[in-house]
Amino acid sequence: MSESILIPGSITDKKEKYEVLIPQIKALLEGENDLVANLANIVAALKYGMDFFWVGVYLVKGLTPDLSFGEGVKAELVLGPFQGPVACTRIAFGKGVCGSSWQQKKTIIVKNVDEFPGHIACNSSSKSEIVLPFFKNGNVAGVIDVDSDKLADFDETDAHYLGQISSLIEKLI
Repeated sequence: MSESILIPGSITDKKEKYEVLIPQIKALLEGENDLVANLANIVAALKYGMDFFWVGVYLVKGLTPDLSFGEGVKAELVLGPFQGPVACTRIAFGKGVCGSSWQQKKTIIVKNVDEFPGHIACNSSSKSEIVLPFFKNGNVAGVIDVDSDKLADFDETDAHYLGQISSLIEKLI
């Protein structure tokens, strides 16, 4: 297991950063089978390797969204390991960017969060966002959420490489 992340300062291209970072993330996961420890290292590596404003994981907790549990408690996204300012703790199915990614079972890139209907503003400094679901047995098990304090900071390059991270998480759960 690696214990540090190194992105040479000479690398400024986003694609190149991901290509240097992802093998290091894989090395962080080697020999460790604890989900929380692995998720914590993944988000820390992404935060510091890519210089993201905020990055974290939300996990689906509870029953499926269409079934109630006990006294009307439904499944929701619950905050997992993250790096950055404090965050929203629980997000309902279909709400905000994270809940919408869960509902639609797809990656969502938001160029300007103020223009996303129903955006949940956990931090007013967030300007753009990308959310990717990860799956277990064909169901969304959680989402990777990355925020930027810059407008239009995410694109298909991020979707591609963060999709690789999503695939790594799927192997852990």
